[in-house]
Amino acid sequence: MGQDPFTVLLDSVCRHFTKNYFYIPQGYWWTLDRCANGTVPDGFILLGFSGNPRLEMTLFVVVSVFYTVTLVGNSTTILLCHLDPHLHTPMYFFLTHPSILDLCFTTSCIPQMLVNFWGSDKTISYLGCAAQLYIFLGLGAAECMLLLVMAFDRYLVVCRPLHYAVIVNPPLCHKLVSLVWVSEVFGTLVQSPTTMKLPFCLHHQVDDFVCEVPALIRLACGDTHVNELQISVIGVIFLMGTLLLILVSYSHIAQAVLAIQSQEGRSKAFHTCSSHLAVVFLFYCRVTAVYIQPRSHFSKKGGKFLNLFYTMVTPTLNPLIYTLRNKDMKGAFKRLFGKDRRASEE
Repeated sequence: MGQDPFTVLLDSVCRHFTKNYFYIPQGYWWTLDRCANGTVPDGFILLGFSGNPRLEMTLFVVVSVFYTVTLVGNSTTILLCHLDPHLHTPMYFFLTHPSILDLCFTTSCIPQMLVNFWGSDKTISYLGCAAQLYIFLGLGAAECMLLLVMAFDRYLVVCRPLHYAVIVNPPLCHKLVSLVWVSEVFGTLVQSPTTMKLPFCLHHQVDDFVCEVPALIRLACGDTHVNELQISVIGVIFLMGTLLLILVSYSHIAQAVLAIQSQEGRSKAFHTCSSHLAVVFLFYCRVTAVYIQPRSHFSKKGGKFLNLFYTMVTPTLNPLIYTLRNKDMKGAFKRLFGKDRRASEE
């Protein structure tokens, strides 16, 4: 039985409108299911920097290098904290989790990004896009809570040094980490389903290189006020709420440091907190760049470059910040690889 004439006409009109008014990368097309029968789309087009193939090839090389450094750096951090007995302390127990988050975050988006940069096919499946969105939101919420937990740990180290070992015991560490991963589930379930149920425009073009909430909201042709309100509420709970508590912790830390009489004591307290402060700064800069700026900002190429910078640079810098400024990590690195080298020589 042939198709209904009205359905054929509607599909033809949709295709004509899309081909004439929207850019479709060469070598790609799929049926516009939402236009034809109201089902979810088969996939999306991640435009990224598709208008500049030379730039994409340059970015392919740059992102590949950063991704490799991220994998090596974060894996090394996890390995050192697990294998070296000197690092079996609450501080380094917490330190392994940012590396786990960075590995999950980069692996969820950069391989797809590299595929899109390499060739003319810019598509991502509907399920792949939904998975990226779920992972981004979940890991973002988890990192907010983890930075807060680490700020609490720094507060106890500086302000309650004599009671630190009693307060921060293994059961408490595991409870705090459990809270971090539970917050990931909450952050994902609140925003992701409503975003993926939006009535997306027929061209299915995501003006970004990953499936994040702002880009998908821009793709919607219907009312998005509920989604924008959800972003604001989640931002207040996870971003502003945790940032406020982190600042409160560091205000107490600053008072304790100023009360230290010796310069050596102040310097030691500063080095204890400086790495964590640097990571907090990088994280909130990225969140501000992606989620807090007005919607029109994201349609500009500069906004995409900024998002790309924080997507690939921040996970690369995190292990470097924690290891290059940390004598314990350097010592563990020398002990581990020194033993391996001596074993190979023997």
